[in-house]
Amino acid sequence: MRIEQLFDPTTSTYSYLLWDEETKQAALIDSVKEQVERDKKFIKQLGLALKYTLETHIHADHVTGSGLLRDEFNSSAAVHKNSESKCADLLLSDGDTLNLGNEIIDVIYTPGHTNTDISYRIEGAVFTGDALLINGCGRTDFQSGDARALYHSITQKLFTLGDETIVYPGHDYSGFTSSTIAREKTFNPRLGNNRSEEEFVAIMDSLDLEPPARIDIAVPGNQQCGLKTA
Repeated sequence: MRIEQLFDPTTSTYSYLLWDEETKQAALIDSVKEQVERDKKFIKQLGLALKYTLETHIHADHVTGSGLLRDEFNSSAAVHKNSESKCADLLLSDGDTLNLGNEIIDVIYTPGHTNTDISYRIEGAVFTGDALLINGCGRTDFQSGDARALYHSITQKLFTLGDETIVYPGHDYSGFTSSTIAREKTFNPRLGNNRSEEEFVAIMDSLDLEPPARIDIAVPGNQQCGLKTA
């Protein structure tokens, strides 16, 4: 599987373009509406057939480009079933698999940041969205967040993957591009070194963060695949 990491500087969002080298079937994880023209040009330059636009969750900080990309490439928009999205082509559940030619993408339900969070695993790598970040994790103080659920998602699901598994997060604000499961198990200040559930909950409860600037636009917009953002 080939991977290209793309970046939106306004929201510090990573998008990921994956494709099977033999068939050229591709998936784009966490597209950003303002970057759709860039993404369309890149996909066409590479000669890829976009099969899926995949969301790791209903985002509160940016609006997806999935609907516009579907219009261009006849791809399928996918998000977790808890989103109750009426526009999505696929409502995913834990344990589902998606095929890109000869390659497989495994769906891992990782709630806690929201109740719609999914991580996508391929051989050797996992795309964790906002659930597990580099040296951090997604906030749990709004939009169906649950610190205890996130703790279990990370420690009982993501941290059980192989230590060398590459972690590709949904955002980074410090210039990092990837990590590994082993590194996060050891050094993540919120979760590393076997931090207890109670310690983690206390850390998350003590955060004092401003609401995402675009939450009132982004959440309803993402429930409509980015096609309606009024």
